[in-house]
Amino acid sequence: MNQELIPNFLKKRAFLTPDRIAIYFEGKALSFKDLYDKSFETAGRLTALGVKKKSFTGILLTNHIDTVFILFALQLIGARAVMLNNRLSARELEWQLKDSKTEVVIADASFPVTESLIRSQLGQCNIVTKEELWSKSAENFKVEEEIDLADICTIMYTSGTTGNPKGVIQTYGNHWWSATGSALNLGIIESDCWLCSVPIFHISGFSILMRSVIYGMSIVLHESFDVLKTLSDIEQKKVTIMSVVTTMLTRLTDYLNGEHLPAHFRCMLLGGGPAPLPLLETCADFGIPVFQSYGMTETSSQIVTLSPEYSLAKLGSAGKTLFPSQIKILTAEGNNAQPGEAGEITVKGPNVTPGYLYREDATKEKFRNGWLYTGDIGYLDEEGFLFVLDRRDDLIISGGENIYPAELEGILLGHSGVKEAGVIGIPDERWGQVPAAYVVLRESADVTEEELIEFCSTRMARYKVPKEIHTIEELPRNAAKKLLRRKLRELWEAEREKS
Repeated sequence: MNQELIPNFLKKRAFLTPDRIAIYFEGKALSFKDLYDKSFETAGRLTALGVKKKSFTGILLTNHIDTVFILFALQLIGARAVMLNNRLSARELEWQLKDSKTEVVIADASFPVTESLIRSQLGQCNIVTKEELWSKSAENFKVEEEIDLADICTIMYTSGTTGNPKGVIQTYGNHWWSATGSALNLGIIESDCWLCSVPIFHISGFSILMRSVIYGMSIVLHESFDVLKTLSDIEQKKVTIMSVVTTMLTRLTDYLNGEHLPAHFRCMLLGGGPAPLPLLETCADFGIPVFQSYGMTETSSQIVTLSPEYSLAKLGSAGKTLFPSQIKILTAEGNNAQPGEAGEITVKGPNVTPGYLYREDATKEKFRNGWLYTGDIGYLDEEGFLFVLDRRDDLIISGGENIYPAELEGILLGHSGVKEAGVIGIPDERWGQVPAAYVVLRESADVTEEELIEFCSTRMARYKVPKEIHTIEELPRNAAKKLLRRKLRELWEAEREKS
C-alpha cells in the first residue's frame, strides 16, 4: 500500500512553536501548546461519546474557539468531520447526516434546528449539544501520531444547482497542498496574522485553520463579519491577511471612504465568485491590496490566485493556477480553447478532491482523465491569466448570443445608487431567454427602473440590457455570501404566477 505519512499537523506544530500565539478570540490569546492541550482534552470527551478513528462526526457549530478545539480533537483521534451549514433547515441537515452515515453530531444548543434534530429519528446518529460534550468525563484514546495524506479529513456538502447536495471528500493531502500552494503564491512572513470571519464550516474558513497549524501562523477568529471589529483588530492585532467575499469588501470600502489600511496589512484575499470591476477599481484607488482568487469546495479553497505584482495590470483576473495545480479551458466540443475563447474551466492538482462521498456516479461525471470539470465558464488570456465569467448553469443564451450575468451585475454596480445586483435569464418567445435584474438600492437612493435600463444601454450591447429590473430589499445568498441566482429565478416565477 502506497502511503504518504506525515506527523499529525497540530501535534507537530505544538512541538515546533509551542509558545507562539495560535489564535485570538474574544479577548483571549492561546498559544499552540494551549491549543493542543485543549484539543487533547476535548478528544478524550469525544472518545467518551463513541467517536473513534475513521468515524464520521457532524459539526453544527458557530465560529467559536470551542469549535476549533473540537475540529482539531477529531484530527487527534483520526475521525472525520462532516461540516454542517448552520443556516440549513432541519430537513436539509437530516438528509446530509443520513447520506454521510454520521454517527455523532456536536451541535450548538442556540440553533433553532438543534432541537428539531434531537427530536428527529436519525437511527444510529447521536445528537449531542456542545454543553453536553463539556460535561462528559474524558476517556483515554490513542493520538494519531502520523496521518496518511490520502485519509479523509473533512466532508463538506456542495449546495448544487439541482437535486440533493453532494458530500465533497477533502483529504489531509488536499488541505496540505492547498496551504502549500497558497504559501508559494502569497508568501509567508514571520509577522503574518490571518483574520477569519468567514464561516469555519465553509472551506474558506476551515482552510485558514489548517494554514495556521501548517505555517505556525496566528489567526484572529470572529464569530461573524463586523466592519468596526474588523478594522479595530487589523490595527490592534497587526492583521496582515483577511479572507473576504464581495459583500464584505463592499462594506469595508464604504466605511473606509478612501482612508487607507495600516501599512502592515498586505492582502485581502477575495473569493466567492467574479468581483465587479467598479469595486476592484475603488480598492485600487483606495490602496486596498485585493488579490482576487478562484476556488471551490472541490479544490479545498483557492486554486487560482492573482499574484500581487499583477493586481493592477490584470484587474478583474483571478490570476494563474497555484504552483501544484493545472488548468485547461475546454470548448463545448471538448477541445482546448484558444486564448480569449470562453469555455468550461477544468482543473487538476493534489488539492483537488478525489471525489464525492458514496457517489461514484457523480465522481465519474465530474472527473475525466484526472481533470475536474467545474461547471464554471471562463477564458485564459494570451499570458495564461484566468478570467472567470460565470457558472455554466447561469449562462443566458439570448438569440444565440451568450450573456454572462456577472458582467451585467458589474455594470449595474457601477451606478452610484445600486448597492447589490443579481441577474437571471427569463423566458422570451422571440429570443429564448432575456436578462432580468434584481437590485438592492443604497440608502436614500432614488433610482427608477427606466434610469437603470438607460444606464445599462450606454455601457453594453443592446441584447445584454436587462428587460426587467426589480428592486428588492435583500439578495438571496448562501453562508459563503455567494449569490443564489436560482432563488431569484424562483422569486421571478412566483411573482409571475401572482400577476
